[in-house]
Amino acid sequence: MKVDILAVGAHPDDVELSSSGTLLKHIAAGKTAGILDLTRGELGTRGTPELRREEAMKAAEVLGVLFRDMMDLRDAFFDGGEAEMMAVLKKIREYRPEIVLCNAKEDRHPDHGRAAKLVAEACFYSGLAKIETGQEPWRPKAVYHYIQDRFVQPDFVVDVTPFVDKKLEAIKCFSSQFYDPKSKEPQTPISTEAFMEYVKARMRVQGRDIGVDFAEAFTVDRTIGVDDLLSLR
Repeated sequence: MKVDILAVGAHPDDVELSSSGTLLKHIAAGKTAGILDLTRGELGTRGTPELRREEAMKAAEVLGVLFRDMMDLRDAFFDGGEAEMMAVLKKIREYRPEIVLCNAKEDRHPDHGRAAKLVAEACFYSGLAKIETGQEPWRPKAVYHYIQDRFVQPDFVVDVTPFVDKKLEAIKCFSSQFYDPKSKEPQTPISTEAFMEYVKARMRVQGRDIGVDFAEAFTVDRTIGVDDLLSLR
């Protein structure tokens, strides 16, 4: 199943928190998108892998993506070795995305940086014909890294103002991970009542430079080209 955009996260909810507004915007414009989770988030303080999968599928339905594919790399212990690289490479060739969105290159959670490196390298190696998988080689046009917990100066931002409410709806599908006054599980940095306001505040900061209410921000490794200077904000 080919898609225009493949959003990849180390854990279920990484994509929702950081780039789901961008997915919603492009889906509304007629583009196709899918989500690939590298792990089941089995080491998360709250919830279970089974519950997180159920939540992830609900969030995918809210977003309107064509599919959500959950791999089984080991949470916290994947290292980007040959077997893992080949597994991700096969997914890139299967879905043949034009654009890949993936984790921040450096972040509070060590998995995020490792996932960013693994996915970016898999996108490159996926284009090498001599790596044989029984699939046609495929290299995405670009890999963009969404910004997560730590502040990083973005290379570009996407106006997602009309899609904020739907984004928050998708995030809240992960009810085990975020604020629930009835929960008896341990509190984490993302389960506080104020966390959703932080998510909105971050988007407000990212939108301010281009004069919009809410935006999502990305970094790039390869220089971006533009066709029309007058269309830039």
